[in-house]
Amino acid sequence: MTHKDALRGRETVMAERPRIAIVGMGIESSAYAQHRADYRDFPVLEGKAVLGRYPFLAPGQPLRDAAEWIGVFVTKAIPGGQVRAEVYTDFRARILAGLAGAVEDGPLDGVYLDIHGAMSVVGMDDAEGDLVSAVRQVVGPVPLIAAPMDLHGNISDRFFHTVDLPTCFRMAPHEDAWETRERSARDLLTWIERGTRPSRAWVPVPILLAGEQTSTRVEPARSLYARIPAVTSRTGVTDASIWIGYAWADEPRCHASVVVTGEDESVIAGAAEELAEALWQVREEFDFVGPPGTLDEGIDAALAHRATGGGQPYLVSDSGDNPGAGGSGDVTWTLARVLQRTDLVGPGAPRTYIASVFDAVAIETLCATAVGEPVDVMIGARVDDRVSGPVRVQGVLHSLHEADPAAGRIAVIAVGGVHVIVTEFRKAFHGTEDFARLGLEPSEADLIVTKIGYLEPTLYDIAQGWTLALTPGPVDQNLQRLGHERIRRPMFPFDDFPEQPELRATVLPGGSLPPEMSA
Repeated sequence: MTHKDALRGRETVMAERPRIAIVGMGIESSAYAQHRADYRDFPVLEGKAVLGRYPFLAPGQPLRDAAEWIGVFVTKAIPGGQVRAEVYTDFRARILAGLAGAVEDGPLDGVYLDIHGAMSVVGMDDAEGDLVSAVRQVVGPVPLIAAPMDLHGNISDRFFHTVDLPTCFRMAPHEDAWETRERSARDLLTWIERGTRPSRAWVPVPILLAGEQTSTRVEPARSLYARIPAVTSRTGVTDASIWIGYAWADEPRCHASVVVTGEDESVIAGAAEELAEALWQVREEFDFVGPPGTLDEGIDAALAHRATGGGQPYLVSDSGDNPGAGGSGDVTWTLARVLQRTDLVGPGAPRTYIASVFDAVAIETLCATAVGEPVDVMIGARVDDRVSGPVRVQGVLHSLHEADPAAGRIAVIAVGGVHVIVTEFRKAFHGTEDFARLGLEPSEADLIVTKIGYLEPTLYDIAQGWTLALTPGPVDQNLQRLGHERIRRPMFPFDDFPEQPELRATVLPGGSLPPEMSA
């Protein structure tokens, strides 16, 4: 009898495919955003629709045919504030009920847990640890659990002890997201067929840095992550991952981590400590991926670029309210200062796009106005007013747009050369297509100011110049300005380290059960 037969407690034929359930809930949540993630932020997939999310599980793909994949419940939101407790409780219950139903149909061999790793729920610590512990209680101690994650996720003690095969992206921006998810599925299948549980080694590293300081486009992260393939090629190693962690939450689990999985305990422990040591040694070399500066410095650089015949467009990141990192999306600090600059709104001003502020109330007024007519409307700061208040926008209604899947209705107001983008709901304008769909061709703009940190690929490709503006907001790049109170101390860069911390691996032997299941 194979190990898989033993797991099921019944005899099966070798040709029977393993049964793997797919569940997940993911969001990156800033503790400093006043936005609260609600039902609208989470598009839900259930049943067979879940499989359609994954290109590597399309009909005819080898992985699709290698197992019986059971779609249960998966929902992923763009980053934002903390999740409302009632929303999390509901989704958690639906995940657990779906898993219970799958177990009733026959024993599971594995669970594929699709998460982010930096979800925060109102009134709760370690949301992913809570979720995976509940999953384990339903499916029992035997099925292997794999969890593909964002490298900006956080690893807690509870999470590490419960997930058999955690892994994360190796690129920031996350151009390898689907490659990582496929790798996770493949490793899960491999270990199920082996019939054993992997060993895993974890080293928490007392470093907490913003994503814009740790992009793999530049050093030292580029070389640091480039070490991983050599580690995973060692005999006895399945996977190696480095989590930079999520800096805009305030929980004890917020720190960097290294996890290595495999079959040889001494090899994976040594590899985890080696990568942790490498991370620690370059901690002071991390710097912003783009040229940093104030907002005014970024705008001045764009105008100078234009004056000397530089190509279009010049990009300025409004990094403090980046929805892609957990910003609320309606902070008006940058908009107010752009509109105050006569060199942007006066005669002969450059063509500027500024994205975006969401305001459903303002949209009602704008959608009741004819395109081409003058408008005078207060915009923004209805959700997050701690940094700045609503801004009065006086201009001409340039265009109206309906039914954007994320933003709902969209209005563009022209104020001199500035084109102000106002949306009904939160939306991250992180790609060239986001502007082009509004008739705002990026290549025709002299300046694009958008709520983003490091530039996502399509914007990165067209940028003829760039300033990472260190603006205030819920995802402020100046972490000391935020006031973390609950992270473990000491922590770099908040504290000095007279001596190097002990970067020793905690090792869980292969075949061991999660603590709560082994009593």
